[in-house]
Amino acid sequence: MGNVGCKIIRDFKRPNQKIVELFRNLPVANIDDCMNRIAAVDSMIKPFNKVKLLGIAFTVKVPEGDNLMFHKAIDMAQPGDVVMIDAGGDTNRSILGELMLTYCKKRNLAGVVVDGSVRDADALVKLDFPIYAKSVTPNGPYKNGPGEINTPISIGGKTVCPGDIIVGDGDGIVIIKPEDAEFIAAQTKKVSEKEHRIIETMFNEGTYIRPWVDEKLKEIGCEII
Repeated sequence: MGNVGCKIIRDFKRPNQKIVELFRNLPVANIDDCMNRIAAVDSMIKPFNKVKLLGIAFTVKVPEGDNLMFHKAIDMAQPGDVVMIDAGGDTNRSILGELMLTYCKKRNLAGVVVDGSVRDADALVKLDFPIYAKSVTPNGPYKNGPGEINTPISIGGKTVCPGDIIVGDGDGIVIIKPEDAEFIAAQTKKVSEKEHRIIETMFNEGTYIRPWVDEKLKEIGCEII
């Protein structure tokens, strides 16, 4: 019998990097549109700088206010992994700060996402490394465990599994299953190209033609006087 709630899975199947790279520089808003507009994590989880996020989920579950398993995780994660930390949404104690994030950057990890708090906010703004979190507090973490590494977790109301593709920008974060990635990337590129054409038309012709607006108003029986 295992120690329930205290488990480390050493490795997992990672998607081919070519699949991950399909999302390079694609806007998160457009990706979310192509995932029925319900794929983004809770808006409370925000970026601390302008560095875009793209990589493969390496999952960590910790008790509120404890970072023992995160310390273990950053020694295990591989270059290109995004360490996704389920801290239960707790904001009373930080899970990490500048020191640990600098180590993550040195190891060429792709970023860190925390459903919880961080500290050293002034330094994180200047750090050339993607970091997303729910809140900031100077209160430091305990290091007692238990916790889990590379099991399914919850981040901002969304389930994250090891090997999922994580994309983040100033709008937030989406989580993509590898088996859906090629289809979603192709659809997102079409949406982005369409938006680019619309913007070009705005500048060149000063128009933004949307016949569906009047069609919808007619459908809902809007009285226009």
